[in-house]
Amino acid sequence: MSDTIKIGKVTIPRTAALAPMAGVADRAYRLMCKRYGAAYVVSEMVSAKGICYSDRKTAELCTVTDEERPMAVQLFGSEPDFMADAVKIVLEYRPDIIDINMGCPVPKVVGTGAGSALMKDVKLAASITEAAVRAAGDTPVTVKIRSGWNADGINAPEMAKALEGAGAAAIAVHGRTRDMFYSGESDSGVIRAVKGAVSIPVIGNGDVTDGASCRAMYEETGCDLVMIGRGSYGNPFIFRETEAALKGEEYIPPTLEEKMRVMLEHIRFIIELSGKCEELAMHEARKHAAWYMNGYYGSAKFRGRCYQLSSYAEAEALAAEFIELQKSREINNA
Repeated sequence: MSDTIKIGKVTIPRTAALAPMAGVADRAYRLMCKRYGAAYVVSEMVSAKGICYSDRKTAELCTVTDEERPMAVQLFGSEPDFMADAVKIVLEYRPDIIDINMGCPVPKVVGTGAGSALMKDVKLAASITEAAVRAAGDTPVTVKIRSGWNADGINAPEMAKALEGAGAAAIAVHGRTRDMFYSGESDSGVIRAVKGAVSIPVIGNGDVTDGASCRAMYEETGCDLVMIGRGSYGNPFIFRETEAALKGEEYIPPTLEEKMRVMLEHIRFIIELSGKCEELAMHEARKHAAWYMNGYYGSAKFRGRCYQLSSYAEAEALAAEFIELQKSREINNA
């Protein structure tokens, strides 16, 4: 097995990539995951039509920094012409890859005919991809799909073949239908079927939460790269863990003190990069702080307090209190 894969001319380590997650995987999040070994990152999804109408958030969402490379900018839309025009605009930001979202299940995206709604219209999906590929020139275009619209419409292999024919350089597959949203179990068999249907790289996504499940995804599906989404919540260390698992090396989990230190560093990134005042930036940071505390004694109460944070100083104090709680419990249980 090669240590790298190629998407177009882009070389990516064959470990684990960070999935695009709207409202979560902003630049601060991507930088934290890259620091701990994410092989490849993708932007939050950006509306193709919004870009064409000079949406004020375009620069914020599409900017690619050298620290994040290799990185894709992800677009969503349901009209080939708008997608082509959006690609041309995005190219000014020099992404390594352009990704098209055909998997988002949320109603406000699906309602426009975009995201996973395109799983119901293979012909239109191929037309959108072909328009993007034509506009992108030498920049590879990839597509992220789901297993299908519902249990009666599992068509990911058919969709993948059509997208390959339209010029897609790789396909990422989330092993759930649109109807499942994020519930139930991801179906690795669908990802394996897609891998067997196309000759371009296939990226497997769904239910990868640790090193063992990452290794299992590779082994069970034959995919070329694994993509991690919710498994990275409050856990950028997962990329270090997956790399160790794939190399057969021992993984030493972070101590609570390290997790809290990284949490505070992540919050500082959010404040510095958001362009907002500290209080507003802390609104963005609250969910991340809560995720870093998952799985510990008393974490439910502390997560609730995370959602009240309004300053970095408060986050520091809460982290110190959380560490003290765990230490006192260890002493009492000794």
